[in-house]
Amino acid sequence: MTNILTRLITHQAHRYGDREAYSELIDGEWRSTSWNDFSHEVDRFAASLIALGINELDAIGTFSANRPQMIIADFAAFSLRAIPISIYSTSSQDQVSYITADAGISLLFTGDAQQYAIARQAKAVKRIVTFDPDIELEPDDTTTLTYEQFIELGDAENPAVIAEIDRRSAAALPTDTAAIIYTSGTTGEPKGAVLPHSCFNAALEIHRERLTMLSDVDSSLCFLPLSHIFERAWTYFCLYTGMRVAVNRDPREIQRSLRQVRPTCMCSVPRFWEKAYTAIQDRLVEGSIFMRILATAALSVGRRRNLEFRRIGRRPSRWLEFRYKLFERFVFTPLKKAIGVEHGNIFPTAGAPLSPTIVEFFQSCGINVLIGYGLSETTATVTCYPAVGFEIGSVGTVLPRIQVRIAEDGEILVKSPTVMSGYLNKPEATANAFTPDGWFRTGDAGRIDASGALILTERIKDLFKTSNGKYIAPQALESRLGEDKYIEQVAVIGDQRKYVTAIIIPAFDALREYADQHGIRYRSLDDLVRNPQIRDMMTQRIEHLQRDMAGFEKIKRFTLLPKAFTMEAGELTNTLKIKRPVINRRYAREIEAMYV
Repeated sequence: MTNILTRLITHQAHRYGDREAYSELIDGEWRSTSWNDFSHEVDRFAASLIALGINELDAIGTFSANRPQMIIADFAAFSLRAIPISIYSTSSQDQVSYITADAGISLLFTGDAQQYAIARQAKAVKRIVTFDPDIELEPDDTTTLTYEQFIELGDAENPAVIAEIDRRSAAALPTDTAAIIYTSGTTGEPKGAVLPHSCFNAALEIHRERLTMLSDVDSSLCFLPLSHIFERAWTYFCLYTGMRVAVNRDPREIQRSLRQVRPTCMCSVPRFWEKAYTAIQDRLVEGSIFMRILATAALSVGRRRNLEFRRIGRRPSRWLEFRYKLFERFVFTPLKKAIGVEHGNIFPTAGAPLSPTIVEFFQSCGINVLIGYGLSETTATVTCYPAVGFEIGSVGTVLPRIQVRIAEDGEILVKSPTVMSGYLNKPEATANAFTPDGWFRTGDAGRIDASGALILTERIKDLFKTSNGKYIAPQALESRLGEDKYIEQVAVIGDQRKYVTAIIIPAFDALREYADQHGIRYRSLDDLVRNPQIRDMMTQRIEHLQRDMAGFEKIKRFTLLPKAFTMEAGELTNTLKIKRPVINRRYAREIEAMYV
């Protein structure tokens, strides 16, 4: 079997020629690159890798925020049977040193000055190439190249070089390693999930079979880090489908990029939609009575048309469709334009739970937030919403040729051609990751409902039991509180405790605005989070969010902190998941105070 990724860009260039393949924002303007030019860039990159002595099955690394050169690096490596490994741009010195040593990365491509400085301290790295031409090299650095210098090393027109690329491409095997995805890990050191080309071969074909609503007329905005399996596999799928890909370099600029690019697709994590939801709710609250009445009526019609009819494949009545079209023109389309998704097809979302309330809201508006579930070890998607018949509150149904079963303890087990071959240099961890009969242990708990949809309950290691013997799923609570405009981050506490509590990081801009509107004086954020009026307001909002929950599940007490959880402090993973052991240890005093 031929590896799909090995010469994908070359094949697509033959098919699409001068049509746009990708774009990036340069000096305030989105500049396009054709498939022909993309293919030439890949060949030049591959030629330069050969010039630097990169051999078959050697590993090269990229350590940068998103940029097209990372995608070019991947496909150049594939054409040479080399292994591209992407390191999160926010990784620490220890993480970079560990990954480069573990994977044997001697050639590392870096983004900004901070990443260059960190790479210089990684002993396994023998040569650095800087994507950013403005980086000032350290005085004793005689081995680092700029990207321009690197590209000039190779000669992609040389017949001998062309023959070598062709020879390596022809020798590629499905068992060759395509990627090693380092799991950020909420505990312990990173583990490198080894994904052979066979995993991507299967994943690309499986996704084409499931996502029949997509074609080469679609476009995608690359927003999540390309180091994350979700964005990486999705971007490969977009290129495989012939879709245009716009690469967003700065996640802080995503709102502006969305309004400029106006893509039909974008994969994201729940926090993006939580923020969009709270912003829309704010505008409704601040709007006129007429606007609120109109929005309520529109949502009622949208919910009935999109969820009670279209969702399950039923055709709505002419009268319902007529009313929906009116609201679409005067309510939903202006809302979509404000976000930048008026041309939307699907918006895959995964990585953490997203409140059913928020999913239902956007579906009612005609924004197809498509929930899915997967892991680095499964080459991303295991389940996602089908086009028809999806269940809100679930993570969709199992994709073709993937098997899922639920173990006796509730753990979700997966068997699939997309499952990794194991963890790099970790035979014990690899053995523990599989059952004796070959099923991959996801570490997530869940159940399959009568419709065949998978419903996640919790990460098994996060699930805890109160001293009263009641099991609590903290992520579900954290997702519920994420709906609130005044809450940015939450860590739910309660293992072996008599009741549930939470450490809460407020959304500080919203909290300051509330304080100003209500005449609350404060000198610092510490003053603000301790203010009795602020605490009373937060208490009321939290109680409202928990109104339909069982008593033992509810957060009884909470602590507001004046500073956010960060990756730099070791409190978050690179994928922004909470490191619970770190939170419990670092805020032990605040936690104990809630149980006095």
